[in-house]
Amino acid sequence: MKTLMLLSSFLVLQSCIPVSVAPRIETDKIVKAKRFKRKLPKQYGFIFRDPKEADEFYNYVNTKHILNSKDVECNVPFNIDKDTFYFSFHEVEKKDVTLNLIPFLFRDTLEEEGLDAFLGDDYETRDNYWYIVITVDDLDMNDALDPNHEKNSVVTDYLRTMQKEYLDTSNYLELQFK
Repeated sequence: MKTLMLLSSFLVLQSCIPVSVAPRIETDKIVKAKRFKRKLPKQYGFIFRDPKEADEFYNYVNTKHILNSKDVECNVPFNIDKDTFYFSFHEVEKKDVTLNLIPFLFRDTLEEEGLDAFLGDDYETRDNYWYIVITVDDLDMNDALDPNHEKNSVVTDYLRTMQKEYLDTSNYLELQFK
């Protein structure tokens, strides 16, 4: 019994405890944007993970819609079947943070002994992930991604096409010739 307690204590101390976990979104997800990140609006958002560098989506929207760096992030107009919609986007960072228990529990003792350089700041591990959150309004400023909106499926299909185009394109100037 003593051996089992000692072994389980050792395993717990050796483990890494997740403090925060970034969502795993394979393709896309439509949820309330405010639930994804507190500072976002209360309407529904089309969310996908952005594997590209910072500001790439900004450059994509700016080039595709020929906005000349004016009002690129909010109320960008687009048309679907003679209906006008406006999308806004936000680049959101989420982090995976894990706590490594042994260095965390013994860091003060090790620093007193002069061994702080030995472990450094290895008691915490962080991985950053970036997401694009797109909100869409119709001409009357109703949430077009709301499941009850009559054009929800058409808007969602458009956003999925836009996401695929963004992820597949490296030179955004090509988009102006399509």
